[in-house]
Amino acid sequence: MTINATVKEAGFLPASRIASIGVSEILKIGARASAMKREGKPVIILGAGEPDFDTPDHVKEAASEAIRRGETKYTALDGSPQLKKAIREKFQRENGLVYELDEITVATGAKQILFNAMMASINPGDEVIIPTPYWTSYSDIVQICEGKPVSIACDQSSGFRLTAEKLEAAITPKTRWVLLNSPSNPSGAAYSAADYRPLLDVLLKHPHVWLLVDDMYEHIVYDGFRFVTPAQLEPRLKDRTLTVNGVSKAYAMTGWRIGYAGGPPALIKAMAVVQSQATSCPSSVSQAASVAALTGPQDFLKERTASFQRRRDLVVSGLNAIDGLDCRVPEGAFYTFAGCAGMLGRVTPSGKRIETDGDFCAYLLDDAHVAVVPGSAFGLSPFFRISYATSEAELKAALTRIAAACARLS
Repeated sequence: MTINATVKEAGFLPASRIASIGVSEILKIGARASAMKREGKPVIILGAGEPDFDTPDHVKEAASEAIRRGETKYTALDGSPQLKKAIREKFQRENGLVYELDEITVATGAKQILFNAMMASINPGDEVIIPTPYWTSYSDIVQICEGKPVSIACDQSSGFRLTAEKLEAAITPKTRWVLLNSPSNPSGAAYSAADYRPLLDVLLKHPHVWLLVDDMYEHIVYDGFRFVTPAQLEPRLKDRTLTVNGVSKAYAMTGWRIGYAGGPPALIKAMAVVQSQATSCPSSVSQAASVAALTGPQDFLKERTASFQRRRDLVVSGLNAIDGLDCRVPEGAFYTFAGCAGMLGRVTPSGKRIETDGDFCAYLLDDAHVAVVPGSAFGLSPFFRISYATSEAELKAALTRIAAACARLS
């Protein structure tokens, strides 16, 4: 029997490291909603985690100029010197953090930064503490790297934030990392300096535990909230903290795929080893565009944040006006994470009983043609996430449909 015949008979056997991991629930819901739209159904998709603004013109022009100059070759493995210098200036200007160039890394999106860090540091069985609700990729990346994600439920009563007591109780000799995200995807919750302080005090007592902070939504905060990042607040933790950021959200550059981080040189060097055998350098043109984003005009950020805040207020008030829904006011990002416990047990017009947040979201898609994401996808139920990074007209239409669909439940 030939090798090909043997393979055909046996079938493909996936590696055990990915056996329990599937494609993101967000992507699956988006794909189904898009298919419904292609069928002619008027679906409003509120699942995408990207701004609806365009990349600023000066950033696009910088990319065009780089192409005309012939900057279309490989760059240094983990970021061009020009971009690393721009990132160094950004960290110092906005966060009061001083990094040398060998303490900065650039990758194909912040997701690759996270993957590189976990792959470079986790041994089988090492634990990573992840407060829930969390961005879906956090847990999956840890599992692919053969680590053990330790989820800690952080409900609405704590503002969806981790407390010092829960952190202390979760740390074991196997704990390798604590992963924090502020402002958060999916909850929009953010940590103030006062919120961070007790957590940092706990980490100071456990020198074997490192801290990874995802600051991707740094510039999208509301109501005068003051953004801070842990290494800025506690310099004694800087040598075991990886501060992750990128250009995707603030500068509406999701498709350019540039993420970056600052951290201890030994970690940065180990992450470069991983990247060297995965993607090698990020796109040269995207790096040139990112230099312009970080060093160019920043005034538009406030205008865009103000627009997001108006939409946040619209969605929060609209959801809270619906009997059975409960929506906390988020401090940042462009998501609401509303509770739908009041909908559980109700029955749809077709006679189906809603048992979970997944059932509720499926009902909204089928009945109201509004696509949202269940909290179970983010590790915490019964909630659902709305991305309000779309037009106010679409948001108003979606809220009207959701209210009507909820009214049809008995």
